[in-house]
Amino acid sequence: MSLIGPSKIDFGRPTGILNLWGGRLTQRLDLRALLVSALVVAIALAVALVTLTSGEFQIAVPEVVGALFGQATAKVHMVVVEWRLPRTSLALIMGAALGISGAIFQSLTRNPLGSPDVIGFDSGAYTGALIVIIVLKGTFYAVAGGALLGGIITALVVYLLAWRGGVQGFRLIIVGIGISAMLNSFNTYLLIRADLEVAMAAAIWGVGSLNGMTLERLAQVCAVLAVLVPAAFFISRPMRQLEMGDDAARSLGVNAEWTRLAMTIVGVALTATVTAAAGPIAFVALAAPQIAMRLTRSAGVALLPSAATGALLLGVADYLAQRAFAPTQLPVGIVTICIGGLYFAWLLMREARR
Repeated sequence: MSLIGPSKIDFGRPTGILNLWGGRLTQRLDLRALLVSALVVAIALAVALVTLTSGEFQIAVPEVVGALFGQATAKVHMVVVEWRLPRTSLALIMGAALGISGAIFQSLTRNPLGSPDVIGFDSGAYTGALIVIIVLKGTFYAVAGGALLGGIITALVVYLLAWRGGVQGFRLIIVGIGISAMLNSFNTYLLIRADLEVAMAAAIWGVGSLNGMTLERLAQVCAVLAVLVPAAFFISRPMRQLEMGDDAARSLGVNAEWTRLAMTIVGVALTATVTAAAGPIAFVALAAPQIAMRLTRSAGVALLPSAATGALLLGVADYLAQRAFAPTQLPVGIVTICIGGLYFAWLLMREARR
């Protein structure tokens, strides 16, 4: 692997060329985007470190670092590594997954409103997970499979209903909002029909919560995302070419429909994994790509900056969920909804003016 550059192309933006496997695969790198991503990741890690020190049992930063490297007392190790680390790590990891998913769908629809929680794929994944939890009483992997299947079926229905000799981004969003409203009603019906204890647990989980995360859950999520995240970056190049239009993409050898299908499957799978682990967490997928695009000053959404921004957003939201009303801990989805609602209103007004 080698990095060639920097060079001045793309309207004066500094870029480099990444050569993989002896030059058989090349990837152009936007050095500004890389720098911004590194800075955002550093801030996200700093927030995570602060989160690990905070709680009813306050722990100094040196003790936290020692616990992470196995050099702490048994009590500190238990609090930091076994109790706090899984939740904090999952906040960053799942925030990155949501950021990537949002970037994929915003590229697919060519619209800043094209995120899985707005289009309805979150609701579909939640429906699939609820059926497994309430009806089948399945394990994590069964819930993950149900969420994935629910998201894919929802995506297929939305895609077919929006098809009119092709799919336009705005039509896809409008159809998705309608399907999401119907699925939310069905999800409420499932909760009403379920046993009280199961319904209460599912309702709390349905807001989006990182409470009770364990090292086992962290390993499960990482195992799934270890497959999905590389797949997302693998399709990033044809994804960007598709943004130029189907004709231009086909002239470059891109199969437009198969690329859209791959983007949809990977984007839904990323969202479904997060939904299965923590419930539907709203607005991170919507906001992260747009914030990243403005930070990098790029012409379109990109996966790496979106992932870094998503990790930071969910990391900050999780810290606020734990400490804003301490000792009471809020579901992180409530915090993201409060923050995201303001962003969503601003984005709607901005799009209306345009």
